[in-house]
Order: sequence, then C-alpha cells, then structure tokens
Amino acid sequence: MTQVFDSAAFLKTVTQQPGVYRMYDSSRTVIYVGKAKNLKNRLSSYFRSNLDNEKTRVLVKNIAAIDVTVTHTETEALILEHNYIKKYMPRYNVLLRDDKSYPYIVITDHKHPRLGVYRGSKKSKGQFFGPYPSGGAVRESLHLMQKIFPVRQCEDSYYKNRSRPCLQYQLKRCLGPCTNMVSDDEYQQQVELATLFLQGKSQDVIGQMIEKMQQASDQLQFEQAARFRDQIQALRKVSEQQSVTGAGEQLDAIGFAYQNGMACIHVLFIRQGQVLGSRSYFPKVPNASSADEVFTAFISQFYLSGANGRVIPKQILISQALEEQAAISAALSEFAKYKVVLTEKVRADRAGFLRLACTNAQSALTSQLSHKSTMLQRFYLLQEALDLEQPIKRIECYDISHTMGEKTVASSVVFNREGPLKSDYRLFNISGITPGDDYAAMKQVLTRRFRDLQAVENIPDIVFIDGGLGQLAQAEAVLDDFSANFVEKEPLLIGIAKGVTRKAGLETLIMGQTHEELEMAADSPALHLIQHIRDESHRFAITGHRQRRDKARKQSTLESIAGVGPKRRQAILTYLGGLQEVKKASVDDLARVPGISHELAQKIYDTLHH
Repeated sequence: MTQVFDSAAFLKTVTQQPGVYRMYDSSRTVIYVGKAKNLKNRLSSYFRSNLDNEKTRVLVKNIAAIDVTVTHTETEALILEHNYIKKYMPRYNVLLRDDKSYPYIVITDHKHPRLGVYRGSKKSKGQFFGPYPSGGAVRESLHLMQKIFPVRQCEDSYYKNRSRPCLQYQLKRCLGPCTNMVSDDEYQQQVELATLFLQGKSQDVIGQMIEKMQQASDQLQFEQAARFRDQIQALRKVSEQQSVTGAGEQLDAIGFAYQNGMACIHVLFIRQGQVLGSRSYFPKVPNASSADEVFTAFISQFYLSGANGRVIPKQILISQALEEQAAISAALSEFAKYKVVLTEKVRADRAGFLRLACTNAQSALTSQLSHKSTMLQRFYLLQEALDLEQPIKRIECYDISHTMGEKTVASSVVFNREGPLKSDYRLFNISGITPGDDYAAMKQVLTRRFRDLQAVENIPDIVFIDGGLGQLAQAEAVLDDFSANFVEKEPLLIGIAKGVTRKAGLETLIMGQTHEELEMAADSPALHLIQHIRDESHRFAITGHRQRRDKARKQSTLESIAGVGPKRRQAILTYLGGLQEVKKASVDDLARVPGISHELAQKIYDTLHH
C-alpha cells in the first residue's frame, strides 16, 4: 500500500529562506523541481484544499517525498533549479530538449589563417564569430565569403600536403598560400578584410577596397586593381540584399506562441546589426501549464545551458512581460558575468525584430498543430480500417537494404500519434547470413529487436514488414518464438508487398496469421500513413546501407598490403596525387616514392593489378 505524504508534518520543518525543492514519487523518481523566494510559503501553496490548477492537483497526488536546498539568494535558486531540471528531466516540468552546440565561424591563428566552421568550447586560438543558429547558416556564409575574400577554407592536413595549387585557386576563390602563390602581406590584407566583414563593417571594407584599388591602379598593377574592383561589386551586391539590418545591435528577439497545450518559441539571432538566422523550439509542456510558466522555463533553460557554447547577449527582447523578469535578468547577469537585460518595451528596429520573431513563432506553431492534427486523424482512420478496439499509439516498420548482398542493413522506424519518433529509429548491421538473403536478414533484425522482455510502452501496436509473404512469415515465426516477452499485448503484423509496377497506391497489404489481403482506397488517409511509414523506413535503410557501403569502399586498397603503413600510404598518395594515379603508376614510378623500395613497389603493383 502506497504511504500518503504527510504534508502537515513536512511543512512544520520548512524554512522561509529562498531555495530549490525537489518532489519525488513513490519510486523515488524526481517528478518536479521548483524554486522559491520563500520555501515555506511556496510549498504550502501546493497543499491548499482549493487548488484550481489541474496540473498541480495531479502533481500533488503523486508526491511521496520532498527535498529542499536552501540558497542565499533567489538568483542562486534560479540557477540551481535549472541545473536540477537538466539533471533529472522531471515529467511535470517544462523541458527544453536542445543539446546541440551552436556553430561559429572561426579565423584561425596560423601563418596563413583559415576560414572555417567551429563547434564546442573556444579552446583553439583564433577569432570566433557567431554563434549561428545552424550549420547550414555557417556553410552559406562561408560559401558567400569564398566568392568575395579568397582566403583558404581547406583543412590544415590538406593545406600542408599541397605541391601545386588546387581547384579553388583556379576558380580565384583562394590565393594559394599553400604553394606560395601570394605574398604573406597580401594574404593578410584579405584576412583583415574578411574579419571586418564578419564584424558587420561592410562599408569599412568597401572603403578600404576602393583605396587599395586606387593604389594598385596608380602603380599600374591593373590585374590586382581588377580583383579589388570585382570584390567591391560583389560586396555591394551582398549589402543591398541584406534585408534586415540594425546599427550594430547585439541581441536576441524571442517570439512566443501558445495554443492547444503546445508552445513554440522562435529565437531571432541578431549580431553586428544583422540577422544571422533563427530557430523554432517546441518544448515539452506538461498539461495545464500557464503561458508565463512555459516562457519563463524556456528562457532559463535556454540561456543557462552554457555547456553548448551559446552566448548570452546583453539585450534579450521578449514578446511578453514575465512575472519573474527581474529575477531572470539577475540570474543571467550573474551567469554571464555582465549585465543582461530582458525587455518587452521596444521601438523602431527592435520592435521590427520582435514582430518578426512573433510572426515566425505563430506560423511555426500553426504548422505544427496542423501536422499533429493530420497525423492523429490518420491514426484514427487506420484504427478504423483495421477494426481495432484499442487506440494505435506506436507503429514500427522494418526494411532491408543492400547492393547485390553487400553490406546489408536493416532499418527500424517508429511513428507515434504525433508523427515520426526519430529518437527511436534504429539501424542494424546484418552479418552471418548468405549475401542477398532478405528472409534471413528480416529474421535477424526482428530477433535482435524482440528477444528481450518488452516494456509495455515499447511494444508496438502494429509492425509493418516491407516485403511479401516470405518476409512476413519470418516475422510471424520470430514473434511466436518470443511471445512470452509480450506481457500486455502482442503486435499486429502487416506485410507491405510492392505491386508489379512498384507504384504508390498499388501496394498489397497482407495481414499476419490469416494472410488475407487488406483493401484500401488509393486516396485513403490511412493508406497514406502506411505509405509514409514505409517510405521513411525505406529511406532510412538506404541511407544506412550507403553509408556503410561507402565507408568500406573508401578504405584504400593500399591498407591491405603488408609493409604499407599509414605513413607510407600517405607518402604514396601525396607523391602520386591520389589512388587512381597510384593504380596507373608503373613499378618504377612507385619506387621513386620516398621510403618505397623496388621490392615493395613490385608488391604494391602486383596487388593493385591482380
């Protein structure tokens, strides 16, 4: 029998100081973390007789124990609360699932600096610009800069081993410092101009370029003057295309939208007066959470996660005032070691940024709700088509991919009532079977998936097998062998056999056990759901197979030759210019490579031409 939590006895011992509290259920799992300026008053509010919040009533029913940690200030409490939420991931807290580090553009500290992408803590020497909202935004910026500033973007290993200029030099997108095609001073000038551009000083860059163009022209260096002219024209075009600019602003603008129990927060990143990009977030929201609670939790978790490289700007524009706005500002200031201001009262350019963030938040939320509603409707219709009494909550689909039996891979994709559950996707490398035996591959992947005792929430309601009767029979045999692992329910098996023309809508659906064919109209949303799942499984399997196959094929043939280690292999490839040139080389050509004897050269030649 579950022991009832004695709130009265507990509250007699609670201090009135600020601090953080953790609530536990009967299994000693943390279910909620909160902070308070006055712990006694805050915790007492949970145990009133007239609670009007459904979420709080459900939470209180599950409390078996409470721990408190006293802090000196409310700011310390806010930071500690964030750390606890990140550690325990309590189910009744608003949770932000964002563990990706943000990318930067870096100009390295080398003799010939490199422009590149950088993630993680800034331990390397160099200048960092950002953060950018995504890797795509960085790559787009670097691609643009390559056309304007001919600074190298190649990796150091590639740069150090060049004996002649690469294709980027021929395209006039690099000055070729690796082969001394440019003086150090001229290269450094381009690096300085690129630095100014990344700092948002485009007009300063144009001014310097005009001056350098004039100097080159006066000295009759017309080729160099023409290069500066082309750079100026390209840079002016970019400046004209920049649609949203400000006067050197360093801020984030955060739009918030909340509807039907779902929230979307859209963050606009503004650096050096330019919008570097944006990102929408959909935090996990417990039932009956207020908009203020959701928005407050997001801002705290978003900016106090310093481990992912996120920089806290000095100004954060928010779309609505918060009850704990001053406390959050103080906590962020203490965390960042400089003053951080949250404000919702803005005008002019800042108001424009904030409106843009709010518009994007509402648009993204509407799209997400529409997708969720459509997916839910398709689940209902599939349940109806299959005449199932219980709602469908989890669907899995399995597919096999290989090339003539080479590097066989099986995919497992999972859908729930909100769509693809990508965190549960799995790839299985298949081995120990006859190459090309899809039946054995299907048996192996399903055995590995279902051989262990299954938790109820992980048991799929439906398992789709991308294949005909043969694959379906293998699935039936596996599930029969492990039927003892399905305590609460057993999955319904359905095979998806491709039609003769292999066109969408002409698939044959084969029910497990009875092997009866299931008829569905070509325009049925339930069939569209099945096609979506099957196509996703097929895509995931092909992607996994190609990665495995390409990895194997990229391994140099030289690796299998005794006596040719990493250093000799690198020397051969560098000296001759790649594996294809090595294959064309004669024994004498191979013997000219430093460190390669004539005997070893003959051995290499024989292996490559066997």
